[in-house]
Amino acid sequence: MPCFYCHKGLLYGRSHTHHRGVAGGRWKKRAPKTQRVFEPNLQRIDIVEKGEVQRVKLCTKCLKRIKKDTAEGKKPFLTLAVAQPKVKTEEKKTKTSEK
Repeated sequence: MPCFYCHKGLLYGRSHTHHRGVAGGRWKKRAPKTQRVFEPNLQRIDIVEKGEVQRVKLCTKCLKRIKKDTAEGKKPFLTLAVAQPKVKTEEKKTKTSEK
């Protein structure tokens, strides 16, 4: 599943080992190349879109941009959902009994 905002996804490429051959530093055989997959660093984040909280995956580059924009006071392209602290059941009972 790609990034929700920039659609960054899987990239296919090769893993290449570098080694020298024997005797005189020449390459006797070519270095082996194997197929591999480059995956983006995706994080699960809760965002607010159209008044509803959605859980999406964002790449770290987009997440860094959102955090930097909010720190600088600019309006970011996505709004992160702020997690509310969980209240213990004992505290709930005392709050309701006080009313």
